[in-house]
Amino acid sequence: MKQFVAFLLIGGFPVLGAFRASAVKVDITPKTPQWLMGYGPRTSTGVHDPIFHRILAMDDGQTQFYLISSDLCLFSPGLYDEVAERLHKDLGIDSRNVWWSVTHSHSTPEIGPRGIYKALLGRSDHEWDHAYTASVTDGLIDGVKQARAKLEAARIGIGAGVSMANINRRAKDVDGSVSLGLNPEGPVDRQLGIIRLDRPDGSPIAVAVNYAMHGTVLGPSNLEISGDAPGAVTAYLEQKLGVPVLYVNGAAGNLAPIYSVYPDPASGHLSQFNVLISDRVLTALRSFNDMSTAITLWTGEKVIETPRKAGLVWPEELSAFAHEGEVPMVRLPVRFLKIGDTLIWSAPIELFCEIEIAIRNRSRFTHTFYFGYTSGWLGYLPTKEGFQEGGYEPKTSPFTEQAERDLVEGVTTYIQGL
Repeated sequence: MKQFVAFLLIGGFPVLGAFRASAVKVDITPKTPQWLMGYGPRTSTGVHDPIFHRILAMDDGQTQFYLISSDLCLFSPGLYDEVAERLHKDLGIDSRNVWWSVTHSHSTPEIGPRGIYKALLGRSDHEWDHAYTASVTDGLIDGVKQARAKLEAARIGIGAGVSMANINRRAKDVDGSVSLGLNPEGPVDRQLGIIRLDRPDGSPIAVAVNYAMHGTVLGPSNLEISGDAPGAVTAYLEQKLGVPVLYVNGAAGNLAPIYSVYPDPASGHLSQFNVLISDRVLTALRSFNDMSTAITLWTGEKVIETPRKAGLVWPEELSAFAHEGEVPMVRLPVRFLKIGDTLIWSAPIELFCEIEIAIRNRSRFTHTFYFGYTSGWLGYLPTKEGFQEGGYEPKTSPFTEQAERDLVEGVTTYIQGL
């Protein structure tokens, strides 16, 4: 398959103020053994590679926006709300302008309350590590403060390309049953989104990479903390570019890496993802010749209500995300960021890629990106067909077959109205 790179250079927009940007990297590698998230409960025995918060700040003179990508698997939306409240109290930052995402590596520590994991996954009965969670959230707050203090004149370019590093993971058997595995014939989204920020002299400030893929190269037998494939990609790119690189996961609910659940990095071909993803990014970056400083940032939010699965015991800690009427509903917050002719939307879910592609195909914007696992985690949101087929994701989802229609219609209508 022939690879391609397309890029958008943004210009012609009113300047509200000098566009500024910055990036900060904060080490959150634990110093003690931790419960690992992503498979069954298990305790870490060491560290294969360090894990980080990577924080990107952008300011157009009127709107200040923060994107955080953390080498973690999942966290509760309630924990996000606590952090967002602290940032609003301490720095006056609107929660709509703070997007906290995770790379979704399954070899990283659990953080925060267990309620949502217990409700959907039926596990995590042990107590969570309050001290480590505090160090993670404190590090994030400090990192945002550093990023605000480091803001400097900047210019931006946004582009898209293709990477073949992922594959559909819903394997189908002869009897029609679906299980976790590899499905080369299944739907897949291989769009590679790239945001580049430079100083006026052309020296780099940061890069953000958006790609949909589970962080499951390493399987449950691996007990060493690791950023998995997203961590390998960012480390490689940072070595090449000399600046923080954010990996922001996409609609990876039904997408696995082409090498999945291996016992160690070597047998999982972890370094090959630098060829499959990192080198694609470096090729695309060489096409960003002219960068723009005439930038406006715009953020918005829409809460989409959709029926909740019957019989699901909803955690009290997440009452703000539920509507207890005749038909119990999930209240799903969806956020939007517009940068010139690029539209980015985010939600705290593991979304099936077909839904993201359908929304992208209906968008009038030159580039439309989806940032998944953002502002928390409320489980899988499969397609209607996925619910009918069954399998792990629909079984553990809090949603119903109606969720696909509600989300596509809600997000599409919102985007069309911008």
